[in-house]
Amino acid sequence: MEQLAEQLSKFIRLDADTAEALVSLFGEEQLKKNDFLAQSGEYSKKIAFVKSGILRAFYQNNAGEQYNKTFFKTNDFVGAYSSLVTGQQNLIDIQCLTDCTLFVADYQRYTKLYDRFPAIERLSRILAEQFFVQKEKREIELVLLEAKERYKIFQAEHPNLEQHIPQYHIASYLGVTPTQLSRIRAQK
Repeated sequence: MEQLAEQLSKFIRLDADTAEALVSLFGEEQLKKNDFLAQSGEYSKKIAFVKSGILRAFYQNNAGEQYNKTFFKTNDFVGAYSSLVTGQQNLIDIQCLTDCTLFVADYQRYTKLYDRFPAIERLSRILAEQFFVQKEKREIELVLLEAKERYKIFQAEHPNLEQHIPQYHIASYLGVTPTQLSRIRAQK
């Protein structure tokens, strides 16, 4: 839990009572490679902090083709945010690409702390703003940049991730085929 408290302090200063109330909501869970934290069609109830491991958020069309939206790794917060906020069914799946250790909390219990601890509500706003900025940046990259440029950005933002996950997941994230990714990698 110390890792969680340390990471939270990078976003906002929490007094001891607030930090204790927040951290006490989280319990450690082990998920195996290919397990799901969230699945499309379900109603999400959990938020999590990645103590160790790698997860992906992805969409799947009716033909079964999967499109990776993002990756979560050690020290990231993860959850099916749209479902958590709206109470509607998940539109995405969140799956472990490696064995994972997560600190998991019930989202409703988390939000009930807002009135008693305004710093927790501020923390949520800060995290939401960061997710929004990352999402917008990614959308702009997909529309305006060539695949080779997107790959360089991926490498800079996710160093060493390539050594831990299959290349077809990276290709999907970049919006290219595995063959196209192989060609981009060969151009170095």
